[in-house]
Amino acid sequence: MHPVLRLYEDILSSAENVEFKLAPLPRFIFVVHGSATIDGQELNAGDAWQGSTATTVKPGAGGVTCWRWELARGDQGSPAACGPGMQTHEKLSAYLETLPKGELLMRGDSVAFPPGGCAFLHCHQGPGIRCLIEGGIRIDTHGRSTSYGPGGAWYESGPDPVFAQGALDKPSRFIRVMILPRELSGKSSIQYVNEDDKAKPKSQSYQIYADAPIEYLGKR
Repeated sequence: MHPVLRLYEDILSSAENVEFKLAPLPRFIFVVHGSATIDGQELNAGDAWQGSTATTVKPGAGGVTCWRWELARGDQGSPAACGPGMQTHEKLSAYLETLPKGELLMRGDSVAFPPGGCAFLHCHQGPGIRCLIEGGIRIDTHGRSTSYGPGGAWYESGPDPVFAQGALDKPSRFIRVMILPRELSGKSSIQYVNEDDKAKPKSQSYQIYADAPIEYLGKR
């Protein structure tokens, strides 16, 4: 069974003694709103954390909303935040049939577009889940178009070509987690399909939060 990548939204209130204990798994957590202490590290909105060991998420004084990506075996679930002041919503999950061979890394980054910006037809060297945090975006792939607003999540297999069109009237940005060959640490994973597009100016910009080696999970 292929490994599975899951994206959750965790909402934790500032109620006394609220904390979320997470078992060991390769994961990336992005703080969307509020603040939290994760594995002893204080994080505010826009900050991110990556790790593979057991850890605890403790909300700050105003509570916290986090997006949590986890890579697990296909037969392995993940705990949800449950109890007073805690709730979890699974936004998206995908079995990684196109997982690269060999040693792997988990990349957590963001991709930003100015108004009207786009990403020319391209593919990536590994699969991943994206989630829009601001603006709007249209994703063209497999002969169809899908538009997303803030909070919308989608999966890209990696090898399948994609064209991305940002909102025309406002900046747009999404957070993504991809599973890539480890030799791409610090390097771009994008590959443009059309030769003419390779030399064109690119409108998107990137911020890498984590490029972390991860261990092999299950058969692939």
